[in-house]
Parts: sequence; structure tokens; C-alpha cells
Amino acid sequence: MDLKLLTFIVVGATFALYIGIAIWARASSTSEFYVAGKGVNPIANGMATAADWMSAASFISMAGLIAFMGFDASVYLMGWTGGYVLMAMLLAPYLRKFGKFTVPEFIGDRFYSRTARLVAIICLLVMSITYVVGQMRGVGIAFSRFLEVDIAVGLAAGMTIVFIYAVLGGMKGITYTQIAQYVVLIFAYTVPAVFISLQLTGMPLPQIGLGSTVVGTDGVYLLDKLNQVIADIGFPAYTDRNTFSTLNMVLLTLALMIGTAGLPHVIIRFFTVPRVRDARKSAFWALFFIALLYTTAPAVGAMAIYNLVKTVQPGEVGHPEGSLLHEERPRWMHTWEATGLLEFKDHNEDGRIQYYNDKNPEFSAMATEEYGWQGSELRVDRDIMVLANPEIAGLPNWVIALVAAGGIAAALSTAAGLLLAISSAISHDLLKGIIMPKISEKRELMAGRISMVAAILLAGYLGLNPPGFAAEVVALAFGLAASSLFPVLMLGIFSKRMNSAGAIAGMLTGLISTLLYIFIYKGWFFLPGTNVFPDNADYWLLGISPQSFGAIGAALNFAVAIAVSRVTAPPPAHIQELVESVRVPRAG
Repeated sequence: MDLKLLTFIVVGATFALYIGIAIWARASSTSEFYVAGKGVNPIANGMATAADWMSAASFISMAGLIAFMGFDASVYLMGWTGGYVLMAMLLAPYLRKFGKFTVPEFIGDRFYSRTARLVAIICLLVMSITYVVGQMRGVGIAFSRFLEVDIAVGLAAGMTIVFIYAVLGGMKGITYTQIAQYVVLIFAYTVPAVFISLQLTGMPLPQIGLGSTVVGTDGVYLLDKLNQVIADIGFPAYTDRNTFSTLNMVLLTLALMIGTAGLPHVIIRFFTVPRVRDARKSAFWALFFIALLYTTAPAVGAMAIYNLVKTVQPGEVGHPEGSLLHEERPRWMHTWEATGLLEFKDHNEDGRIQYYNDKNPEFSAMATEEYGWQGSELRVDRDIMVLANPEIAGLPNWVIALVAAGGIAAALSTAAGLLLAISSAISHDLLKGIIMPKISEKRELMAGRISMVAAILLAGYLGLNPPGFAAEVVALAFGLAASSLFPVLMLGIFSKRMNSAGAIAGMLTGLISTLLYIFIYKGWFFLPGTNVFPDNADYWLLGISPQSFGAIGAALNFAVAIAVSRVTAPPPAHIQELVESVRVPRAG
């Protein structure tokens, strides 16, 4: 069957499933809209949490980072998975025990202040809007390639699907839809990985295949072979650290970890289970379901870049006669070139595709002098590697169509969770909590749906003009969550002395300092050229990248919050007793 038709059928079937679930699980009350009535089974909630957390950055972009960065990309694996462990151990059970619908509601009640709640709403909106941009970018990339439509059309289709199941079903519909999306995305991620691992190493488990020998190489291990292949075209060893300084690696890992732990759209998932004990079980199951993808990602990245280089260099790697003739390029290169995410320019007009590291002065000088090369002629957007991987490996069309459905499911699942967090912040926290406290449940539910429609339209518009590839945008969002929300949540749970003045001062310090740093080096997200300094390590303060600065913002937040709370009045006695009671274990 034709790939385009098969992709329409597979993706269309998954969309029909999502919409059917939304109709079946339609929310009829604010409790069902915000927290699914607090009646979700822990295993089901763990699966939904995994889908909510594993966004387009995890499915589409992370393996692309690993493919092009090698060992250095382990910072994303360590940061994101480590952060989830922090959330599960230090935040989720206590916040569930507190029993509120949203993170701003917890902050407002814990710090006995509408102002604290308002600042938390602002922090949540800034972080969530930044995060959702990367998800809409993922939707656009998947649609534009596999359905062969313009990225704007792809975004419109994705917005429509999210509109139906998120606005109609709320958290109840989103939860059960995300369970279906997890099943789709994990099959879509692991099935091609198994096929490719078998092709290259004869080992069906990609996690083991990554450390196995390559078929037909007389016992050469895959990573050793990959080091050799990319060294032959001027790139540093795949298994060496090449990109990050030690300081940046530590700070980025920390920013991603505490940013993950401070994500409000994931934290709210632990409010959907009946009991505190179920929140802990949900955390365990979510980590298990997340690990299925995250332990596969290193193999997917390594095998993808290996197959790409061997496709472009079918003969002797690193020599002109070994390069692929442009007119003989495979079909997948034609189709990805049409999207603009893969680009070939024949600088020396020899009809061959020269792909090498022209930023390596020694190799570039040698290639120019001996081969007459005039710069690398292939540009590959790293966000396409997972989606293109089964095509590069020549897998069956049904596998390629499955990957398309998985990429879209990953982006839509997180986008829905983020949009619900944005909606609840506006309708429940801002409108009911501050502006109109006597609003009826029916009107609040309507306001929630209207605010979600507005959030979907804004996310779609911003998704057309992203500031970078998916994982880069998401890393910035995690930095904002790390610097603004994580410290105040931790101090709210574990410090009886922390008061409203300290919480407000800390959140504002962390958020503003991180936003200013991002603005200085990256500019306003959607206005190119507005950055004050170039975005490269030569200009960064102490060599700290904008993606890593969230850890510094968090440290400033902690320091200011603690200092201000020490020189101002302590919280009322009933608040201190409340904090103590939240930390005391109880049955059930």
C-alpha cells in the first residue's frame, strides 16, 4: 500500500480513537474537568503521566540530540529522568495529600496570599506557553512530512484534535486519551528500534544491541564502529565529551532535574488518584513506563546516525568516490528535502553529496586541498532523525506510518496536559480564586473551556514561529520551571518558617532573572535578532548557556526566599500546623 495512504489510515484511526474516548469520558463537573474526579487507577494514571511527560522533545527530538551530540546528550537523559524521581519522592505524595486542584491553588493556600497565587499563575503561564510551543512544532514536523502537507495545515489539524478531546473531556478525557496515546507512542518508538537493532547487530533488544557487535564486521562493537565512521568525516568520537563544559553539563543536568520536578501539568496528574498511597504507586508505574522509551533512546540515536552516514557514504567513508551521487539518493531524501528539514547544496558541482564536519579546521583543510570539497553539502535538522530513521533503514511502510502516529501522539499528549494547566490557571486560579470567588461551578467549567480554546489558538500561532528545535525550546521551559516553581514548592512542603513574603520574592527573583538571561542571549522568542549578545559560549556569563541558567535562577530563588522569610513575620500558627500535617504519613 502507498505510504501516504497508509499513513492517513493509521493516523486517522488513532485520531478516531482519541475523539471516541473524549466523547465517552466527557467531563460534567469541575472536579472531572480538572482532576478526573480523583478516581483514576494508579497503573492507568502512571501510563497517562508517562504520556503527559514524554513530549515531542522525548519522542522526536531527544534521539536526534543523541545522534548528533553523542555522549554529551546524556545530560538530557540524566536530567529528565532524574527530575522525575525527584518529583515522585519529594513533591507528588505531599501535594496529593494537600488535596488541591492546581499548583497555584496550593501556593495560594500554603502561603495564605492571593498575591502568591497570582505570581504562581504568571510563572505557570510563562513556563507552559514556552513548553507548548515545542509540542506544536513536533505536530507540524510530523504532519508536514508524512501527510505531505504544509506545516501550517499540520498544526491546524493537531489543534483541531486537541480542541475536541481536551475542551470536551477536560482532565477526565485527557487522562484516558493519554493512556491510548502512550500505547501508540511506545509501540511506534520501540518497534522500529527492534527492527534496526536486528539489522545492525542481530540483537532484538536495542538496549543490548547498542553494546553488541555489528553484523559482518568480524566482532567490531557498534560504538567502536560508529566512532570510526564519524571520525572518517571529521567529527569527534561519538563516545567522548565534546560539547559542554563541566560547569554547563552540571548546571544543565540540575536545571532539567528540578525543572522536571516543578512541572505543574505533570504534578496535577497526581491529584487524579483516590488516595495518597495511589499517588506513590502512580509515580512508580509512570517511571516504569517512561524507562521503556528512555532506555531505548540511546540506541535509536546511535543507530540512526550510523545509518545516515552509511547512506550518504555507501563506499569508503571520507573519500570523494565513496560519496552518494545526488541523482541516486533514496526516496526518503527526496521527501524530506521537500519539507526543508533536509537540504543539499552541491558546492563543488561534482554531483556527489559531501557530508563532513567543515567546522573541523584540520579535516576541512585536508578535504579542500586533496578532494576539492568546498564545505559540507548536507544539512540535516536533528528533529527529523527519529521520524526518518525507519525510512533510512528501509523498514516496511506500516512501520513508517506507525512512527508518524507515535510522533503525533507524543506531541498531542503533552500539549493537552499543558493546555489544561494553562486553562485551569486562568479559570480556576485567576477567575475563581482571585477575581470572581463566587462564580458558579457551571460558569467556571465554561470559563475553563473558553480559556482552553484561547490557549490552543495561541499555541498554534506560536508553534508556527518556534525559537529553535523542540528539545531546545523544552529545555528553556524546564529552566523557567526550575527557577520559579520548584523552590517554592519544596520550601512550602519542608519549611514551616517559609512565609508569603519569602515565597513571592523568591518566585519573582527566579523568574525575572532567568527570563532576562534568556532575553539577553536569545532575544524575544519570536522576534529574531532582538538578543543583546550573540548566543554562543564566548559571550555567555561564565560560559553558562541559557538552557543551563535555570539552575542559577533556582539558587537565587531559594536564597532570596529564605532570606526574606527570616527578616519578616513567620506564618500563622495554623499554616505551620498544616505544613507539619502534610508531611506526617497516614494510612490510605
